[in-house]
Amino acid sequence: MAEFNLIIANKCFSSWSLRPWVAMKHLEIPFEEGFVRLRTPETFANLAKVSPTGLVPVLIHNGRIVWETLAILEYLADLFPEKKLWPQDIGARAMARSVATEMHSGFREVRYGWPMNLRRPKGHKPLDAEGELQRARIETIWRQCREQYGEGGPFLFGHFTAADAMYAPVVTRFDTYGGELAPDTRAYVDAVLATPAMRHWYAEAAKETWPEPGPDE
Repeated sequence: MAEFNLIIANKCFSSWSLRPWVAMKHLEIPFEEGFVRLRTPETFANLAKVSPTGLVPVLIHNGRIVWETLAILEYLADLFPEKKLWPQDIGARAMARSVATEMHSGFREVRYGWPMNLRRPKGHKPLDAEGELQRARIETIWRQCREQYGEGGPFLFGHFTAADAMYAPVVTRFDTYGGELAPDTRAYVDAVLATPAMRHWYAEAAKETWPEPGPDE
């Protein structure tokens, strides 16, 4: 039995579930996967059994229940400092925490205008004016992190960090809805999508054949 149990929801469109899952997979932290299927008559009751907020993801470890994605990532960073979930340099670490928190609390119009849906055919979908401003802000964040701290690898801070995990669902959105992307944006999107962890998530999502529609279907 694995030491960690990570409870998630549908891989096709549960963006919050993806974040700690991809971090743990990429960093090779073994875990068992618990699952609650969304959008069924039983969903609310099933979530209430495993989550104090009625939301996923939830990490269970040594009798502890950790909820909220950033809290899970911080917990893992404390347990596995050698995995470098946050950059070691204090300036880079401050930047990583800032952009991860901005992702956690912001970009509402991008989230709603481009909901994560891994079975949706790729094609450009325009955002409204506020969504377009938020999309541009995301690209600015990626560009700034890469230019200042990205030397040594293809991710925001060179090696894969919690910041990359936090932006992973948005990477899927840019790939699905963004159409032709700026070269540096495309390079970062492709780097994240090429990781074995993300490929594994996509493969598992493709096996979900339930009839309920995705968030934009």
